[in-house]
Amino acid sequence: MNSFYDYKKYKILYIDDELRSLSSFERVFRKPFDVLTAPSAEEGLNILNNHHHEIGIIISDQRMPEQTGVEFLEKARRKYPKIIRILATAYEDIQPIIDAVNSGSIYKYITKPWDADELEMTLKRALEFYIVQKERDQLLKEKLSVLHNMLITDRIMYLGILASGLSHHLRNSLVAVRTFMDLAPRKLKEELFNFDHLRNPNFWEDFYEHVQLQVEKITNLLVDLGQLTSPVEAPYSDFLSPKDVLDEVCEKMKPSLESAGVRVHYNSPDMLPLMSMDRSKFSKMLELLFKDEQETLTEGHQIWISAHTLDADDSVGRKSPTVEIILEDDGPGLPEEALRAIFDPFFLRKDHTEEFAIHLMAAYFLAHHHGGRIQAQSRDSSQGSGLKLTLSFPLEKDESVRENNTSSLGKMLIHEAIWENLGRDEDTFPG
Repeated sequence: MNSFYDYKKYKILYIDDELRSLSSFERVFRKPFDVLTAPSAEEGLNILNNHHHEIGIIISDQRMPEQTGVEFLEKARRKYPKIIRILATAYEDIQPIIDAVNSGSIYKYITKPWDADELEMTLKRALEFYIVQKERDQLLKEKLSVLHNMLITDRIMYLGILASGLSHHLRNSLVAVRTFMDLAPRKLKEELFNFDHLRNPNFWEDFYEHVQLQVEKITNLLVDLGQLTSPVEAPYSDFLSPKDVLDEVCEKMKPSLESAGVRVHYNSPDMLPLMSMDRSKFSKMLELLFKDEQETLTEGHQIWISAHTLDADDSVGRKSPTVEIILEDDGPGLPEEALRAIFDPFFLRKDHTEEFAIHLMAAYFLAHHHGGRIQAQSRDSSQGSGLKLTLSFPLEKDESVRENNTSSLGKMLIHEAIWENLGRDEDTFPG
């Protein structure tokens, strides 16, 4: 009878100082299972450390010269609690078994000499339990990720609305400051003020230019926020390939990045399917991501941009053709807890208090209005440190699902702390 489970998906590690027992176990079970063996606890620990992502079951003999099986399995439990642990022992070793069961160190024990058919059934049940446990944890992780993304989107939308409202009042105040700064030099000349009498005229000129620059920066930022948070209507009037917009933005932003010493590697896709978009806002979203990289990275760093099409799960778990744009850098990177707050406009990505994540917040906002999302994660450790931003845009948008999600976001904001609680609970599931 064909089994529902793939028993070779995860390996079984058997540790025993009796070489004859190891060879016998490998000979009998290498066909139904993927078997690893170790003649000592030390070698078994090395194998476990190198292959723990591939191992589903550890079987350890109780009586070994270096340490007992119970001691070894207890170490394995503390380091890799999800792996199933089985103790092989003789009948007279009953007390260590009781201690191991009471401490939660083992899933089951088997007696030596073992019965091949009975042990095969035990190993199959243990692997089934491990596979189901892994699938459950993955499902919970995906559910938590969806909830996390919903909470982030909700927070950013509310912050965007808040910023849009504040920008009107702040711009009114800045108009007065800007007018004063523009009139000050002319009025001083009208008063026949002699700049040569100042002890440090360069200071006042530099300070004046600095204030003008900061006022202009704030004004432009508020104008951008006002535009980005304005209502948008879908479907959009433009129907074109993201490749064209991406090519255009990369060509536009590359010179300023490379003049700052940041190398840009753009792997232009051969072709991307057409999608409904607001061209100016989609272009603005990409520019904001480049601007954030320019403000964050220093000379000598690099960024990589690529794009492709794939079939990804949509909001209700169906496969849907999706355009994916990936932007990576080799900057200092961020710890896991910081990645959750990277789209918050008050989050500091580097040690400059004047540079907030306003660009990332606005980009997230624009991606959401195009039916897509942005995910932030650490770059693959094998490639070094850095940040990876993945933009996903489903080509088949379900507007009813989007409306339902948006309406539920407001309710979830009341319990924003739920994400942190669920994140902590995820580590406490029984192993």
